[in-house]
Amino acid sequence: MSFSTFGLSDEILRAVIERGYTDPTPIQLQAIPAVLAGGDLMAGAQTGTGKTAAFTLPILHRLSDRSVKGPSSGRPPIRALVLVPTRELAAQVEESIRIYGKYLKLSSMIMIGGVNINPQITRLKSRVDILVATPGRLLDHVQQKTLDLSHVEILVLDEADRMLDMGFIRDIKKILMLLPAQRQNLLFSATFSDGIRALAAGLLNQPAMIDVAARNATAANVTHIVHPVDRERKRDLLAHLIKQHRWSQVLVFTRTKHGANKLAEHLVASGIPSLAIHGNKSQSARTRALAEFKTGSLQVLVATDIAARGIDISELPHVVNFELPNVAEDYVHRIGRTGRAGAEGDAVSLVCVDELKLLTDIERLIKRDLASEIIAGFEPDPRIKAEPIVNGGGGQRRSPPGLPGRSQRRGGQPGNKLPSARLSTGPAAGRMPALQRSGGRGR
Repeated sequence: MSFSTFGLSDEILRAVIERGYTDPTPIQLQAIPAVLAGGDLMAGAQTGTGKTAAFTLPILHRLSDRSVKGPSSGRPPIRALVLVPTRELAAQVEESIRIYGKYLKLSSMIMIGGVNINPQITRLKSRVDILVATPGRLLDHVQQKTLDLSHVEILVLDEADRMLDMGFIRDIKKILMLLPAQRQNLLFSATFSDGIRALAAGLLNQPAMIDVAARNATAANVTHIVHPVDRERKRDLLAHLIKQHRWSQVLVFTRTKHGANKLAEHLVASGIPSLAIHGNKSQSARTRALAEFKTGSLQVLVATDIAARGIDISELPHVVNFELPNVAEDYVHRIGRTGRAGAEGDAVSLVCVDELKLLTDIERLIKRDLASEIIAGFEPDPRIKAEPIVNGGGGQRRSPPGLPGRSQRRGGQPGNKLPSARLSTGPAAGRMPALQRSGGRGR
């Protein structure tokens, strides 16, 4: 099936073809007809599945296909509102709207925090058909009476699970009170937690249900590898891997903002161009870092989980978990940024003895054991014992005294490799399988 079978306008199809897309993804195959039909929708889709186009294309078609009667005087009303959890995701979604709507007489706007509000107030005085916003800044405008949402026809909650995780539920409820009762509601979420189902129950009216992928599934074309290493040697090991394999574009995840800063500084000191993005960075700094990373001029981007939402690089070759996430589901979200659209990718995790319980949780979630390889020169010290993880959700279980790594827990010898691993020695020490680059792609 091609995009032309949906009945989208010629102007939209022209823009899609210019982007080089011919075959819809599974979420697009199901969501586009559902949105075009005009009913509510609850869709489960992981990052990298094409969900942005799944709601952007039909919204553009619906808004351009019929006229709207605005207020008797003044500017035309805002007709579609897309709420997203982070500034980066807002920028990504609004960019998609502009790209796919380039031949339509529709106008879009991004409304985010971290930047001066006055240019946004000025922009609102002209025509805005589609508004993409983070909840906090949108409510700032509501408080200043610079925004009218009383004519919104379509509401989209994108990455609704992350909005709940970030504590936006009260803001969302306030925003819903400002919208007309009669509207189309579209909810997209990577998970269907109890909180999401409760939100959907109060928001959606007899919605179509779409779930395109098994929950917590990982892409088949991503190579997973774990490198056991002492926590104090992680920075040096990461620098070694980047240089050894000549990685040119690496997204690295840390648990904390402070940890992201320290790691980026260490990599720069090692001669590796790196920048950190997180909630304490100014929006201009975050935008600049993302732009440099996407173009390939920045080799390493170090990010926290929240700041990384919305990073969309078509063929990102390497994702590194410098620290494992405290929530196993976040492993799937992190590595979902590589191995997209059929491209190959690598998910590399640096795991110290403190994180063995986290690793077990991840393996249980994705229903597979992750291959492990000890890098020569970075072997874990068997005398180091596990400590509770701090600054990221402590309370981790201590390992038995003398546990050098999870190889021993599985029956391996102290300091040796896991059953699936090969202890590397010699000039090629540490080389991981399939690490050739496969091509370029908070509020």
